[in-house]
Amino acid sequence: MNKYLLLLPLFLVISSNLFSQPLVDAHVHYNDSNRDIYSPEQIISIFEKNNISQAFVTAMPAQNAATLYQTDADRIIPFLGVYKQPQDKQNWHQDTSLPDYIEKQLEDGPWRGIGELHIFAKDRHSPVLHRLIQLAAQHKLPLLMHSDPAVIDTIYETEPGVTVIWAHAGAYPYPDLLDDYLQRYPELYVDVSVRNDRIAPNGQLADKWYNLFIQHPERFLVGVDTYSTQRWGNYHAEAALLRQWLKQLPSDVADRLAYRNAERLLTHQDRSK
Repeated sequence: MNKYLLLLPLFLVISSNLFSQPLVDAHVHYNDSNRDIYSPEQIISIFEKNNISQAFVTAMPAQNAATLYQTDADRIIPFLGVYKQPQDKQNWHQDTSLPDYIEKQLEDGPWRGIGELHIFAKDRHSPVLHRLIQLAAQHKLPLLMHSDPAVIDTIYETEPGVTVIWAHAGAYPYPDLLDDYLQRYPELYVDVSVRNDRIAPNGQLADKWYNLFIQHPERFLVGVDTYSTQRWGNYHAEAALLRQWLKQLPSDVADRLAYRNAERLLTHQDRSK
């Protein structure tokens, strides 16, 4: 008998065990380019097959996230994306009409967060950014930020109590820097999407990251980041990579990163309204 056939049952057991732990995917995009290929029902099927209990979804345009929410309101946590076209990533902070649009959307829509917002140090004094920070604080919604440390400092100088999810472990994903910022800002969460190669080179969880997760077990979220249609096609493999290094943490810490921290963030949000 082929030796690989003998190994197949063991592989299936390992794969099944790996996916037995639920995940909350804290960084999902469902843009028009994705929707052209994957219907809302197909996206929900991908989540079901990968044991994704909930997903923080942003979209371009924002209505795509709302549509996905309407398809599965228990699973989808819609974030209000502010981009209508790709070039808005570079210049949204110059659009003085944006705050009024966001304020109107927050009054009428199902939104549970704002972002993802791409912005860096040179633009951190934008009045548009400052108004969005104020709106997030007013509505008690987290901001999903794709930014550098200077922007995080500016946000907390503007609204010390606002919740921020720092996408991709920040622009400079160094454990020592993240440790410093997590100690500075109690309402800061760190999403480690697309950082598997740094966190676990060749699948092995690095010591510095292990220690960081142990030191701040309640402040990290995980995500696949479906920034391209190809990522949707590879979703199963990307989720498996996350679970592979999560399994190398103590089980209680792994559970917090995998889903409990995201659930706690949402529960805290609900209670504060």
